[in-house]
Amino acid sequence: MNYRYDNVVVGSSFEAVLFAFTHRYPLLCTEYDRPFRFDYLDSELNLDSVGLDNKPTKIKTISEELIVGIPKSLLWERLLFILSLESLSPLSNLCTSLRKIDNKIVCSNEYSKIAEIEFNTCHYFYDNNASGFAIEKTLASDKYICYDWIAINRGGKQQIDLIETGDHFTKEMWFYPSDRIDGRTPVKDVCTVSLLTAEQIKDFNYSETMARFKLLHEMETRGMKGPSNGYGPNGKLKHYKIRATSVNRTIRKLKHEIRSKTSDIKIAEFNKKDYYENLPEACVGYDRLLRHL
Repeated sequence: MNYRYDNVVVGSSFEAVLFAFTHRYPLLCTEYDRPFRFDYLDSELNLDSVGLDNKPTKIKTISEELIVGIPKSLLWERLLFILSLESLSPLSNLCTSLRKIDNKIVCSNEYSKIAEIEFNTCHYFYDNNASGFAIEKTLASDKYICYDWIAINRGGKQQIDLIETGDHFTKEMWFYPSDRIDGRTPVKDVCTVSLLTAEQIKDFNYSETMARFKLLHEMETRGMKGPSNGYGPNGKLKHYKIRATSVNRTIRKLKHEIRSKTSDIKIAEFNKKDYYENLPEACVGYDRLLRHL
């Protein structure tokens, strides 16, 4: 397949999708860069134009309640869905590599070339499997965001939604209704978020096991307990210790500063606030689809 566009967007991050939707540019990517499950929008952002109810939600910490909007992933999904219906996501998820040659993008899967796209300007955000678009600034030590998903096997009925430790290792601990149990459940599991170097990821002191130990320590330090276990000789209520199991670890490399290789590649200067404000106007062009949502 051969395509010809004046402008194209390469990337699938939240910013890339919002940029492509607002400008009605086709979006190219090799994998979907879904926003983190616990990244939220501002509760005051009006999303009626895209058919979403951005109702405020309370996030409970030990000391306060935070008011947030809906997860970013919901808006990301909605915009990506509309782009697909408008034929502005021509490759969908069928492509595994993108390679820029002159003013063309060669798109391939595991076996062969599936499309060739000619363009005048490419707005490049980032794609792990794209080559020839930009040069990434090198740093002495790469940084990674590490997500440790931990199941609470005993003591999962907690009222807290978030613990912030202030450390790079397990700096955030997000409590969420367990995906292991069907239906609406009060039992919660946890995702811890760490900012680590490549050396730390290999170090046992920053391993999945230590993330689980630190979670249990932080919970017990804050007075969080397991289920009740009767009364002791002194008449005080006893509790079981909290038990947890490491389920999975996912790691994402932090993106470095990038600069374009050629003049037809633009590294977009992106201001979310401006694009949020322009979203209702941009939705006018998609009205024939949005009015049914």
